[in-house]
Amino acid sequence: MKQPFRDLLLPGIFLVCTVFVSTPTIAADFPDYTHLSIEELMEIEITSAAKKPQQLSQAAAAIFVITAEDIRRSGAISIPEALRMAPGLDVARISANRWAISARGFNGLFANKLLVLIDGRTVYSPFYSGVYWDIQDTLLEDIERIEVIRGPGAALWGANAVNGVINIVTKSAAGTQGGLLSAGAGTEERGFAGARYGGNLGANGHYRVFGKYFNRDDSVYAGDGDAADEGEEARGGFRCDWRGSEDALTLQGDAFYSESGDTVTKQSLTPPYNEVANFKSRTKGGNILGRWSREFSSQSNLSLQLYYDRSDRDRGYFSEIRDTADLDFQYRFALGERHDIIAGLGYRLTHDDIDTSYVNSTDPDSRTDQLFSAFLQDTVALVVDQLSLTLGSRFEHNDYTGFEIQPSIRLAWTPTRELTLWGAASRAIRTPSRVDRDTRFNAVIPPAGGGMPTVISIFPNDDLESEKLYAFEAGFRIVPVPQVSADISAFYNIYDDLIIYVSGSPFVESSPEPEHLVLPEQRRNAGEGKTYGVEVALDWRPWQWWHLKTAYTFLRMSLENDRGRWESDEGCSPRHQISLQSRLNIGRKTTFDLWLRYVDNLPTLDIDSYFGLDARVAFKVAKDLELSLVGQNLLDDRHPEFSSFTFRTSELERSIYGKLTWKF
Repeated sequence: MKQPFRDLLLPGIFLVCTVFVSTPTIAADFPDYTHLSIEELMEIEITSAAKKPQQLSQAAAAIFVITAEDIRRSGAISIPEALRMAPGLDVARISANRWAISARGFNGLFANKLLVLIDGRTVYSPFYSGVYWDIQDTLLEDIERIEVIRGPGAALWGANAVNGVINIVTKSAAGTQGGLLSAGAGTEERGFAGARYGGNLGANGHYRVFGKYFNRDDSVYAGDGDAADEGEEARGGFRCDWRGSEDALTLQGDAFYSESGDTVTKQSLTPPYNEVANFKSRTKGGNILGRWSREFSSQSNLSLQLYYDRSDRDRGYFSEIRDTADLDFQYRFALGERHDIIAGLGYRLTHDDIDTSYVNSTDPDSRTDQLFSAFLQDTVALVVDQLSLTLGSRFEHNDYTGFEIQPSIRLAWTPTRELTLWGAASRAIRTPSRVDRDTRFNAVIPPAGGGMPTVISIFPNDDLESEKLYAFEAGFRIVPVPQVSADISAFYNIYDDLIIYVSGSPFVESSPEPEHLVLPEQRRNAGEGKTYGVEVALDWRPWQWWHLKTAYTFLRMSLENDRGRWESDEGCSPRHQISLQSRLNIGRKTTFDLWLRYVDNLPTLDIDSYFGLDARVAFKVAKDLELSLVGQNLLDDRHPEFSSFTFRTSELERSIYGKLTWKF
C-alpha cells in the first residue's frame, strides 16, 4: 500500500478502535424508507426547494428524492451512479474515474450549470464553475437522501444553480449509532471497504467516525487495450450533533487522498508535437463545517453555518490549490397568519494557486475572490393549506460581473391530499469562471512539408458577462390510488449571453519559440438558445413485496450564435432517457433487484445509444449481516457513454462485485 494511504488509514483505524470502548444506545428515530407506502413516500420531508422543511408532494419545483433505500438496492458504488435514478439528469461515465453530469442539457466533463452541495457545503470549483466528481464521496450508507432539483434554484442558492441543484444530505449522528463494517471486491471494483462507528456524547449529543477505501480497475479503449485510468482513494471523517430544547449544533468534516490514471496528448512546438502519455492525477484535501440553529417555533428559527474547504489537485500538466471559507446566515419567521418569510446573508472567500503548462496557461496564477450575497423569500398562503404563492430573489456581488439579481415566482395548488399542481418562472445566471476570464488553451497541429507548426488557441476574455437563463416550468404530482404515484414536469428555457468560442484572424507568434501560426478562438457572450422538455417519474407498488419505479426524460435543444445554428452542445445530451427499476422481496431474507436503462445517442460525440442492465441479489445471512452480489452493464461486454476532447474516449466494461455488510 502506498505511503499516503497508510498515513491516512492508520490514524483512522486507530481512532475507530479507540471509540469502540464506548457502548452507545442504538437510536431508532432516523428516517427508514424501506417499508413506506406510496402515499408516505410522497410525504417525505425535504429542504432544498424552499430552504425550509416541507413535504415532497407540496414543493413547487421539479424535485426528485433518492432515498437511502434507493441507493442500497440500486447496487450503486458511487454518488454519480446513484444519480442515474433521477429523471432530468444526464449522467455519463467518461472513464473509470471521470464523469459528465448535468441537468436539462449542456453536458460535458466541464459542465458548469449545476450546483452541488453536501450537507450545505458547495462543492463546485470556481476554476471552471463545475464539479470534480471523482473526489465527491462519502460513506454511501451514511447518506439519508439526495434531493435533485431540476431547473433554477438561483433565488435561494445563488449563481451557478442554473439548470439544477443536487443536495446530498447525510444522516445525523443520532441516526448512525452502533457500528457498521462493509467490504467487497469484483472485476472492476477490485477492492473496497468502509467502517463507521457512532456513540453518545453526554445526555444530548451523538457522534460518528468513518473511514473508507476503494481500488478501481481501469476501463478499456475500443479494441486497443487498457485505458490506464485505474484509481484508488482513502477517506475518513466525523460528525457530532448536539440537540437541546431549542438549540442544535453540528460539527463535521472529512479528509481524503485520491490517485487516478489519465491518458492525454502532450502538446509541444517541437517534435514529436503531439505525444500520447499516461500520468497520475493526485488530489488531497479536507473540510470542516459547523452549523448552529435555534428553534423559536414551528415557523420561526435561525441558523448560522461556517465551513472551510481545502483541495490540492495535481494532474501533471495542471495543478490547483484552492482554499474556500464560507459563512451563511438564515432567519425564518411568520408575518401574520399567511406569510412565511425566509431571509439570509452570505459571504464566501476563495483563494487559488494555479500551476499550468503550455497546454493551458492561467494569468494571474494566483487570485483571491469574494462573493457577497443576500436573499429574501415570502411564501403567501392565498388559500390556507391549498393555494400558496412564493416570491423570492437572491442578490449577489461577485468580483467578475458585479451586482446580480436572480428572482423567482412559484405557485402551488393542492386541492386534495393526493394532487398538487405547480408552476414557476425564474431568472438565473452563470458567472464567468477563472477559465473563462484568465486561461488560454493551446492545441498544436504538426507542420506539413517542413513549414511552421500551427496552434489552435482558445483565448480568455476579461470583459465577459454572466450567462443568463429565463426559465418557465409547470408540473403536477398525483396519487390516483394508494399503490401508484406520478410526478410529471415540463419546462421551457431561454438562454442569452452564452459563452462560446468565436474565431479571429490568424497571426504569427514568436514566443515561445519556435515561430508558429496561431488560429485564435476567443470566449465571447455570443450564444443564445432555447431548450424544452418533459420529465416523468412513476412509482407503482402492486404488492407489498414488489416495487416498480420508472423515469423518462425528453429533451430538445436549439442553440444559435452569430453564424447560425450551433449544434455542438445540442448533440452532447441525449434526447430520450428511460429508467426502469424492479425491486422484489423474496421472503424475509432475500431481495432481487433489476435496473434497466436506455440512453439515446450523442451525435456530436459519435456515441451510439445503449441499454444498460444492473442486477442485485442480497441475502440476510443473519439479522444484521447481509451478503449481496451485483452485476453492472450486463447486456454487453463494453460500451462508451461519453467522450471529451481532453481525454481519449474509453469504454465501460461489464462488471460483477460481491459485498458483505455487517451492522452491530
